[in-house]
Amino acid sequence: MTFEEAIAYTEALLSRKDLDELQLESEISALVQTSNGARGFFVCFLTGEWQLADAPSMPIIKAFQSAPDAIAELLVKNLAMSTAMAIFHRRVGNEEQAQGSDRVARRTGLLIEKVRLAEVYEIATQMRNSAISNEGNYVSFLEKWGYDAEQKQAIANVLANG
Repeated sequence: MTFEEAIAYTEALLSRKDLDELQLESEISALVQTSNGARGFFVCFLTGEWQLADAPSMPIIKAFQSAPDAIAELLVKNLAMSTAMAIFHRRVGNEEQAQGSDRVARRTGLLIEKVRLAEVYEIATQMRNSAISNEGNYVSFLEKWGYDAEQKQAIANVLANG
């Protein structure tokens, strides 16, 4: 499945009203087992108008817990990126996009809190350390996106709360 197909699949899946909780868990669990599936799911889930994203159900949490290696880094990167982008959007005077980034950060933080995976906390610690020291595993990630000192401080702060 491509990244684009995973986005479309997630949208169709989350729009369905005929799935019971076990079916939803099974579908999401299968989807997040692959990199494209997990990335596509999170793009759709975190940015869309889904009530489930603001109050994730136990089947969604269980589906994520079934694939810690696939989702851990994505959750941390989504939280870091949305936090940094909210700052960028405010700097350029785009409050609507800043609020969208804030919503993604809030939803991602809630997922991190609810999945309670050691892998997520380990990566969050590594990312935070890279943001503070400009050393470590995630320096290239932070440099790739061109985050400045204020954005890296905001990333370190949001990851300290995990």
